[in-house]
Amino acid sequence: MQDFAAIDFETANGRRSSVCSVGIVIVRGGKIVDRFYRLIRPTPNYYSYWTTAVHGLTRADTDNQPTFPEVWEQIRDRIAGLPLVAHNRPFDEGCLKSVFAEYGMEYPGYRFYCTLAASRRCLRLPSHQLHISAAACGFDLTDHHNALADAEACAAIALKIL
Repeated sequence: MQDFAAIDFETANGRRSSVCSVGIVIVRGGKIVDRFYRLIRPTPNYYSYWTTAVHGLTRADTDNQPTFPEVWEQIRDRIAGLPLVAHNRPFDEGCLKSVFAEYGMEYPGYRFYCTLAASRRCLRLPSHQLHISAAACGFDLTDHHNALADAEACAAIALKIL
């Protein structure tokens, strides 16, 4: 796969619609050509202790940020016609579908591929967590759970094994 958009969401709480950040890496011809990161005011707008412990984001970080529809306006054309790739596709695809539904937006039926599933098929590793799979593909993920860093790691995996 030489043309795709790697995508990663972080959520504010246990609801998949509560996306609070997004990272996207656009790959064309096997090369990264664009990176995009935004904080998002989540819906519903509260943070659980556990999600903040994972990514470090709080309500203070996102209260003055744009909503998902405003951010998606900046993303939609960037990813037009590209398949989406995520590490643990069910989570990120679920977030995208949930937040589209939360705002009453028509979901365009994006094609998703999963680097977690590909890692399990192709790499003999003790664990297929993102940072471990990325390291096996030559990518050093130093800011795990930052949505852009995670999307970059996903792109590196996809370029090696998809």
